[in-house]
Amino acid sequence: MPNPLIGVAMKVASTAFFAVMMALVKIVSERLPLGEVVFARSFLGLIPVLVWLWYLRQLPAALKTKRLGGHFMRAFAGTISMFFWFGSLARLPLPDATAINYAAPLLTTALAALLLGEVVRAYRWSAVTVGFMGVLVVLSQHFSGLDHFASNEGSVGAMMALGSATFAALAMISIRRLSGTEHSGAIVFYFMTSASLLSLVSLPFGWVVPSMSDMGLLAVIGLLGGFGQVFLTLSYRYAEASVIAPFDYASMIWVILLGFFIFGEVPTSAVIIGSVIVVGAGVFVILRERQLGIQRARARKASTPL
Repeated sequence: MPNPLIGVAMKVASTAFFAVMMALVKIVSERLPLGEVVFARSFLGLIPVLVWLWYLRQLPAALKTKRLGGHFMRAFAGTISMFFWFGSLARLPLPDATAINYAAPLLTTALAALLLGEVVRAYRWSAVTVGFMGVLVVLSQHFSGLDHFASNEGSVGAMMALGSATFAALAMISIRRLSGTEHSGAIVFYFMTSASLLSLVSLPFGWVVPSMSDMGLLAVIGLLGGFGQVFLTLSYRYAEASVIAPFDYASMIWVILLGFFIFGEVPTSAVIIGSVIVVGAGVFVILRERQLGIQRARARKASTPL
C-alpha cells in the first residue's frame, strides 16, 4: 500500500548509507587504486540485492532479460561515472564533490530532450541554466589558473566530479529506456555485475593486496552501497517519484556532518551558495515534472470514453 512517510524514510536512509560509503571511499582511496575500490563496491554490493530479491521470491524470474545490450550500455556509463566519482572523492572535500555531482539531475533533463525527444519547455530549461550557474560557483574556487591545472588536485577532482555527473545522467537515460520492460532488480543486478567485470580492466595498472583493515573497509563499502540501493528501490514502492526525489538532497546534510567530524572539512561560502542554487533548481525541475505528470493524467482521463 502507498505510504509516503515510509517512502521518504527509506529514501533518506538510502542517502545516509551512500554518504557513509562515500566517506569510507575517501579514506581507503588514499591507499588503494580506484579500480580495486570500484570492484569491491560493485561485487560485494550484489549481496544485499540478491538477498532482497530472494526474500521477495523473485529469483531467478527478476533477472530474465532480452536486452543485454541495453544493460551493458547502462553499466558502461554507470561504471565510468563511479570511477570519476570515487576519484573526485579522493581529491575534494565531501561537500564540494557532492555539490558538483548534483548537476546530474539537471543534465538528465537536458539529455532527455536531446536523446529521448522529451518536450522540455522554458520553465525547466531556465531551471537547468540556473542550476549550472550554481555548479559554476562551486567549480570557481577550484580553478586558480589554467596553467596550474595539471598539478592542482582540486581542479582535477572538480572535473572528475563533473564528469561523474555527466555519465550518471547518461546512465539515467539508459535506465529510462530499460524501465519500460525490465524489472528493477534486473537493472541493478546487471549493472553491478557488469561494473565488477569492467573494473577488472584496471587490474594490470597496479592493484595491491589490501591490509586486513582495508579489506574490512572494502567489505563495508560494498555492503553499504548494496543496502543503499535496496532502500532506494524500496522507497519508490511506497511513494511517487515526485515525492521521493527532492529528498535525495538530504545527502548534503550527511556529507557536511561526516566531512566535519571525520576530515575536519568546513564548507566554503562558494560551496554553500552554489549548493543552494543547484538544489533549488533541482527541486524546481522535480516539482515541474510532478505538475506536468498530473496534467497529463487529467488529460488522459478526460479523453478516455466512459
